[in-house]
Amino acid sequence: MKSYDLNLLVALDALLSTGSVTAAAERVHLSTPAMSHALARIRETFGDDILVRAGRKLVPTPRALALAEPVRALLAQAQALRSPADRQDLAQVRRHFVVRAPEGMAVVYGAALSDALAREMPLASLQFLAESHNDPAALREGRVDLDVGVFRSRDPETEWVELSRQQMVGAARAGHALLARAITPARLAAARHVGVTLRPGEPSPLDAALAAAGLERLVALVVPSAFAALIAASRSDLVACVPERVARGMAPSLKLEVFALPLLVQSDPTRMAWHPRYNADAAHRWLRDCLVRVLDDAALKGPVVSVPPRRRG
Repeated sequence: MKSYDLNLLVALDALLSTGSVTAAAERVHLSTPAMSHALARIRETFGDDILVRAGRKLVPTPRALALAEPVRALLAQAQALRSPADRQDLAQVRRHFVVRAPEGMAVVYGAALSDALAREMPLASLQFLAESHNDPAALREGRVDLDVGVFRSRDPETEWVELSRQQMVGAARAGHALLARAITPARLAAARHVGVTLRPGEPSPLDAALAAAGLERLVALVVPSAFAALIAASRSDLVACVPERVARGMAPSLKLEVFALPLLVQSDPTRMAWHPRYNADAAHRWLRDCLVRVLDDAALKGPVVSVPPRRRG
C-alpha cells in the first residue's frame, strides 16, 4: 500500500472548509504557493481533482465531498491523542471551544464561563454562536463543541444530558397595565406579545395552553431569541413569555417585572449535546462540567420569580 504524508489531511480539511487556496493557507499558516503544492499532492494521492474552478470559485468534486467527514473525524481523533489525559495538564491546553446556545446564555453566563476558563485553561478560548435551527450537522462535523437548547428530536450520533427543565414565565416593563391587577388567562391573551422564533414544525406551548382554554393571543412581533424578546418588552408595551432562567437573569438590568403565568404551560428540558468523539477528552469534559456548575450557580440565577401583588388604580 502506498503511504502518504498525513499532513496532507490537514491541508485537505482546510481546503474543503474554505474552498480557497489562499484562505486555506492562512488557516494552517502556510504560504499560498505551499498550499497550491499541497493541493497538487492531494490530487495525486487521491487520484481526483478534489477542487475544480467554477467561475471565480473552487468547488469540491463528489470524491472531495465524500472525504470531508472522514477527514474531519480523523483529525479530531488525532487531536484527542495530543490532549492532556489529566486535570494537571489543562493549563497547557490550547483550544478554541465553540458553544452554540440561546442568545441569553452568553449574556448571563458568558463572563462566568470565561473566568473559569482563565483559571483552569488559561491558553484556551471560548466562542458563543447563536442558536440555529438550520445547521444540525455542526456537532458531527466538529464545527461546534457543545450545543445547548431545547431539542425535541435527537441526532443518534450525539450524546446529551438534561441541564434543566424550565417553566415559562412572563415579563413586562415596570408599570405595564397587565401588572396593575391579578393576571388571568384572558388578560394575558388580550395583551400584545413578542414571540420567539420556533424550530420548524414545533408548536408554541403557550399558544397550546391558551387554545385549551379557548383563548388566542396576538403575537405582534417575533424575534430570534428569548433575550431579544426581553429587550423588546423592556422598550415597549409588549409582553414576553420566555424560559424562567433567562428571565430571572436579565430582568433586573432591563427593569422588567417577572410573573408566573396564570395557566399550566408544558415545559421542555434544556439539554447539552456533544459528539461522542469527545467523551474521553479531558478538556472537553472539563468544559461540560464547568457549564453545568455555572448554570447551577445561585448567584447567577437572579431573584425568585413571583406573581406581582394586586395593585389599585
